[in-house]
Amino acid sequence: MRFREVVRMPLWLLLLIYFFFLSFVVSIWAALGNNAALVTLAILTSLLIFLYVKSSLEIQVDESQLWVGKAHIEYKYIGATVALTANEMKNIRTRDADPSAHLEIRFWNPHGVKIHINDSRDVTPYWLVTSKKSEELSKLLNSLKN
Repeated sequence: MRFREVVRMPLWLLLLIYFFFLSFVVSIWAALGNNAALVTLAILTSLLIFLYVKSSLEIQVDESQLWVGKAHIEYKYIGATVALTANEMKNIRTRDADPSAHLEIRFWNPHGVKIHINDSRDVTPYWLVTSKKSEELSKLLNSLKN
């Protein structure tokens, strides 16, 4: 394994979601009582943990391919890789987006990489991937394609 990164939901977002869940629990408690509120609290806490686990994005670079979430691609199909600033990432996610691109983005992280795809059989022009270590990932992928 040459590179591994896991992009997880930040604490502020977890707390915000939990605040909304708790306001729902208070509504249930006011309408239905303690038992219903405790059951709802347990279910929503479990749901928050599930969201935290499922929303994480794992990026791996091994000996032969790049893995982003469940998608993977061999190095021979990877073109130029560019690390994006927050402003560039915002633009490419919105007004400059290509509908046929493969997106593995998380809105809570403003940085990422644009990985161009060189495969005549694939209509996907690039992958847009959220990464906290975008410079490191970009340099590594650019060095591996040579």
